[in-house]
Amino acid sequence: MAKMTVKDLDLKDKKVLVRVDFNVPVKDGVITDDTRIKAALPTINYILEQGGKAILFSHLGRVKTEEDKAGKSLKPVAERLSELLGKNVTFVPETRGSELEAAIADMKDGDVVVFENTRYEDIDGKKESGNDAELGKYWASLGDVFVNDAFGTAHRAHASNVGIASTGIPTVAGFLMEKEIKFIGEAVEEPKRPMIAILGGAKVSDKIGVIKNLIPKADKILIGGGMTYTFYKAKGMEIGNSLVEADKVELAKELIEAAGDKLVLPVDSITAAEFSNDVPTEEHTGDVPTGQMGLDIGPESIALFAQTLEGAKTVVWNGPMGVFEMSNFARGTIGVCEAIANLKDATTIIGGGDSAAAAEQLGFADKFTHISTGGGASLELLEGKELPGLAAINDK
Repeated sequence: MAKMTVKDLDLKDKKVLVRVDFNVPVKDGVITDDTRIKAALPTINYILEQGGKAILFSHLGRVKTEEDKAGKSLKPVAERLSELLGKNVTFVPETRGSELEAAIADMKDGDVVVFENTRYEDIDGKKESGNDAELGKYWASLGDVFVNDAFGTAHRAHASNVGIASTGIPTVAGFLMEKEIKFIGEAVEEPKRPMIAILGGAKVSDKIGVIKNLIPKADKILIGGGMTYTFYKAKGMEIGNSLVEADKVELAKELIEAAGDKLVLPVDSITAAEFSNDVPTEEHTGDVPTGQMGLDIGPESIALFAQTLEGAKTVVWNGPMGVFEMSNFARGTIGVCEAIANLKDATTIIGGGDSAAAAEQLGFADKFTHISTGGGASLELLEGKELPGLAAINDK
């Protein structure tokens, strides 16, 4: 997957369009987590150091009506970026038009412009998320080259990635995009062995493609989270009131058969009578009794998973082991997180989403080789799918 990167371009005096992923949580005009802004800094700084003019744009949330605009402006993001860069950032509250064009025309080398949320273009029809050709062409006309550094939207064909690239403008990957391709792509295609995948979360349906793609590639696949009980059901076990996807039980049987001893299921559960942190918990090996629901993997499973992980050289983790937001059901996720974090000489990757949030909250983030910024995009890459945003970047 050898793609051209920002280092393959001469950026001096160039107007550099940069699709970043500034889809950050904002509450009452205040950014509550600026991780994604910080992740874009290496690419932005490189462009400025090379004498380019950085024109940055991103989506922020979903915008379908005028009312949806409330709290979805990129203005607070531009202000935070200015603080992080230690220099003035010009914010243009438009997605197209004379004000934006004038701001870009006035740019000097090393200047930064951020324009408004690309999803504002979805209010009168899905121009951004529907990859409107005219919009992609207009945005492409604002710059000389295009750097796509938004891995988090690489699984979507939008005007701000595929649309711009399809006009023929030189299109390359930023450093974050390059890093995501390298770590997740190599983990699936050329892993150091043993390679172990840990898949959690609520639904088997979210992970079917990943499991199928990884069965021939991984040495072990550890299953946790709510989808455990669909697999239990497939094995004829009792699951009480645990979450189950009844329409996926037959598929779970097929996956168990195809994976053989590669598939490792939890052997015990932490259960409760209700989906609540305020009711008594119980510990059950094997079957979950009537009236109880499995909400986390138990201590025997944590030990089994830690033992299975010993000696692993590549680990990909996507999805928590239980309802980690509730303290009574966080131990499984904490245990697995610790086991991965303590591995020696291993490439350890978190595929975004809830598992990334868990690692951050639990203080293990710096113990991992790579934490993906794109939950959906990383899942599709793990499934072996071609991502439209990636495919649109020029090959080396």
